[in-house]
Parts: sequence; C-alpha cells; structure tokens
Amino acid sequence: MDLPPYSPGLHKLVTLHVDKILKLNNSGGFVAVTNSILEKYELEKVGAVVHDFDNDSFTISYCLKESHICIHTWPEYNLLNLDVYLQDVEKVRAIIVDYIEYFEAEVIKDFEITR
Repeated sequence: MDLPPYSPGLHKLVTLHVDKILKLNNSGGFVAVTNSILEKYELEKVGAVVHDFDNDSFTISYCLKESHICIHTWPEYNLLNLDVYLQDVEKVRAIIVDYIEYFEAEVIKDFEITR
C-alpha cells in the first residue's frame, strides 16, 4: 500500500484573559462564531456538545472530521481555555487568532504541540 508521508498536525492550547464577561457567559455566541470559523476554513463538524453551568460558564466540544475544537470558560476569573487541533498548521494558528479577536482577549498561556 502506497501511503503519502505522514504529516503531523498542530495542537494549540491557549489560556485567554477576557474583560467582557458576557462573552464568557454566552455559549450561543461561541457556537455562532465557531460555525462561521468552520465555514471560513472549510472544516466539517461531526458533532458538538454544549454544556452551560449554573455559574454561567460553559464548556463546548466540537468533534470535526479534521479533529477538534474545545473551550471551557471561567467568567469568575475572566479566563477561558481553548484547544484546537488540526493537521493544517496554518489553519490552527489562524483560528486561534479569530477567537482572540472575537473575545477581544489577551493571551496568558500559549502552547503548541506538533503531533
């Protein structure tokens, strides 16, 4: 069997500081921006799970044909953790920038894992 050479993807994990608490409470806003991102970068959603907590935080996991996008917010600390993993390294970096712009956020931690 002739396979193309393996090309590792990029797993990017960021912690963001967000002053606008309403964006950390609004799972619907995150879903809307993510749907736009999926369309913009031609990514295919396999499924998504959204959970809103009693303290107005939320966690969302998108299973993509290409891999995944996950978020968890902590409005009480003005923080969120975001996890994006795809084979296309440049798309991962561009998607993170789109989310930083959406949340008008400051990057607190930024990890890249090639795998």
